Amino acid sequence: MKILQVLTLRGPNYWSIRRHRLIVLRLDLEDLDERFSDELRGFYEALVGLLPSLEEHFCSPGCRGGFLQRLREGTLMGHVIEHVALELQSLAGMPLNFGRTRETRNRGVYNVVYEYQQERAGRVAGRAAVRICATLADGERYPQAELAADLAELRELKQAASLGLTTDALIQAAEQRGIPWVRLPVRDVVQLGWGVKQRRLQAAQTDLTGMLGVELAGDKDSTKILLQTAGIPVPEGDVIRRFEDLEEAIDRAGGFPLVIKPLDGNHGRGITLNIRTYPDAAVAYDLAKQSAKTGSVIVERYHRGGDYRVLVVGGQVVAAAQRVPAQVVGDGRSTISELVARLNQDPRRGEGHDNVLTRVELNQASDWVLRQQGHSLDTILRPGEICYLKNTANLSTGGMAIDCTDTIHPENRWLCERAARWVGLDIAGIDLITPDITQPLRLVDGVVVEVNAAPGLRMHLQPSEGTPRNVSAPILDLLFPGGSRGEIPIVAITGTNGKTTTTRLTAHLCKQTGKTVGFTTTDGTYIGDYLAEPGDNTGPQSARLILNDPAVELAVLESARGGILRSGLAFPHCQVGVVLNVSDDHLGSYDIETLEQMASVKSVVAEVVHPDGLAVLNAEDELVVAMAQRVKGAVGYFSLDPEHPVLRQHLQRGGLGATVINGEITLLEGEKTIPVLPVQEVPLTLGGTVRFMTANALAAVLAAYRVGVNLDQLAAGLRTFAAGVAQTPGRMNLLAVQDFHVLIDYAHNPHGYRAVGEFVAGWQKGERIGVIGAPGDRRDEDLREMGRIAAGLFDRLIIKEDDDTRGRPRGEAANWLQMGVTETVATRVLQVILDETEAIETALKQAKTGDLVVVFPESVQRTLALVLGTPPQ
Repeated sequence: MKILQVLTLRGPNYWSIRRHRLIVLRLDLEDLDERFSDELRGFYEALVGLLPSLEEHFCSPGCRGGFLQRLREGTLMGHVIEHVALELQSLAGMPLNFGRTRETRNRGVYNVVYEYQQERAGRVAGRAAVRICATLADGERYPQAELAADLAELRELKQAASLGLTTDALIQAAEQRGIPWVRLPVRDVVQLGWGVKQRRLQAAQTDLTGMLGVELAGDKDSTKILLQTAGIPVPEGDVIRRFEDLEEAIDRAGGFPLVIKPLDGNHGRGITLNIRTYPDAAVAYDLAKQSAKTGSVIVERYHRGGDYRVLVVGGQVVAAAQRVPAQVVGDGRSTISELVARLNQDPRRGEGHDNVLTRVELNQASDWVLRQQGHSLDTILRPGEICYLKNTANLSTGGMAIDCTDTIHPENRWLCERAARWVGLDIAGIDLITPDITQPLRLVDGVVVEVNAAPGLRMHLQPSEGTPRNVSAPILDLLFPGGSRGEIPIVAITGTNGKTTTTRLTAHLCKQTGKTVGFTTTDGTYIGDYLAEPGDNTGPQSARLILNDPAVELAVLESARGGILRSGLAFPHCQVGVVLNVSDDHLGSYDIETLEQMASVKSVVAEVVHPDGLAVLNAEDELVVAMAQRVKGAVGYFSLDPEHPVLRQHLQRGGLGATVINGEITLLEGEKTIPVLPVQEVPLTLGGTVRFMTANALAAVLAAYRVGVNLDQLAAGLRTFAAGVAQTPGRMNLLAVQDFHVLIDYAHNPHGYRAVGEFVAGWQKGERIGVIGAPGDRRDEDLREMGRIAAGLFDRLIIKEDDDTRGRPRGEAANWLQMGVTETVATRVLQVILDETEAIETALKQAKTGDLVVVFPESVQRTLALVLGTPPQ
């Protein structure tokens, strides 16, 4: 077996609208083609012995053990690899169940599709699945050690890609509310929402969190001074930088017992509690000094009581938990070291912050705590005797959390809310020491010891004891009040021909509202009036650039089939999805062999229309009309024929549409007609002579109208958008050159040739000279058909070839075009000049008064430079 290609999909796609994270392995089964699993001796037993948990896979029988039933009865290896790839990820802590396997037109080559949670892990699982199945199919044993190494690698990849429990919880809550999100490529920052509506967060720190508040919270002494100013009880103490100041600081704190900690510490590092002697204070000073980035150490009075964390979000207490230091309980037989080892066997404990509990690591600080209690690691505790292992209750050092949200006294709630406001934090973790959280601090000698920015949410989401609290919800309410999803309007546009023009026109119409519009085209990515990134930008990467830009208020995204097949869409849904047409272009690429399959690719844009959105569909294209059955939102049809039956039936049901009535572009709402502008006043249509441009205008008007562009703005936009070099380079650019005309259009398939041909056929002033070519990755029959079409349009023809032959030998694409031309006698003069520059220059020299030179270029900018006599850009 051999993997030919690996695709990583990250959005709605050809294989699934709902499941966005998919791996597609293009797999050549080679000598295993047509060999079913029941024909491979010992394969079933070996695979089940290696992965017995495959018993849980339902597969098509729809019951537990369903896949194993298929395996016994006989199934092809691609299907087996699909299930093994899923199971390996599940065993590594990423449970998944969606997959499908489809044969391609190439014998023995299959597309194996399966889910992933983490991209790299998904790809590694696929390669491991192929390796395992190939080994077992050869009758060899796959060592358990190798399987363990595969799973260890997957777990490591999962851990490396994790954003942490706090961020993951916020992302899950966002997904439940329908808020889109994306991980930005810096410092684990996550963006929630799109464009101008977006918010950003890094764990529980958001873009609403003030830098000054974070700075104050990080400086524990400044925090304490500020809280003292507010009348909030805090421990007495002082900050020192030199050991010789320790004794005086102890006096200012009121003597023993003491707490010594770094001024800028976190996660309990360098903190020593309940210090009772000067020698212990000296040791604690050194420990704090090692963890203090600024070199400053806090010496303050130790208050007895429980350690509590209170979470304040948007000025309101939303959760509270008591933190209990890591501890073991004696059994009269085991040493403390043995009890700790047993404690760490709890499956809830693990490394880092992604587990309910953290493993307890014994270190120098642990030894100090044990000595304070009169113990060592070899001590055997009495049955029921409690021994603390850490001097802080932080979860990151192995502590436990007990929820007490419902019992915190109202006055303590008020104090915590005041503390967060005084420090200036939108989200704050307030640390209290108090003997009784149910009583006001002032009555029980309780104090506020710290105010923390970006507090961890683990103890509230997954307390060791007590009720879990959904603290993600109030954070999202703070970021997106009123149930907002943080979305901007997205108009997605696809089709075989006309995408770029329709995208540019739709963006131009939307700009009439005064909003900042971001749009992507084959010419580049634009924000407002400026080019942000040049190139053929019709895939998800360019769409994300627009959606991630904080200035963009509305997005218009050209969505080509290549991006959908390679990566999926960049957005889970859109407000408007436009499908212009489906024709026989790019067939044979990415295993899309038929028009029906191509329609399924294009239909992704229609299917992701939000239930309150609009799918704009071409009523004159049967394949596009069929997409309406999959649309969750409303449908709007456009047609050049106001009496088209699909359009008429839709309007009779009260639907929305657009057509041309009495020479005017007209919107239709049921039986209501809304004239917009006479077609002759729309420069894009060249006075109404170019039908396909008129159809593009109808689609754009429907889309823009749906996102709030009013009638006056629609008319103004249509009047000011021309099929010229500035606004639609390479799209029906009709240029007067000396005493003849040149038409430049990026037609590159039979449908495009026919569309341009409607205009060319009407040219009566002089000869029609065509400079034709086509991309080399089109099918032979498509190239031949373009030759036939061109022969019927032009009096003179020059066949050229693209610089990039896209895998064909030089001259082969031209030969197929020529073959089509010679099958008809319409063209009187035929030349073959492979170099595009030479071919265009030859045509320009041949042109006479009144002639029309039509160029189907590879490079639009180079062609414009040759025609206009200007240096290429």
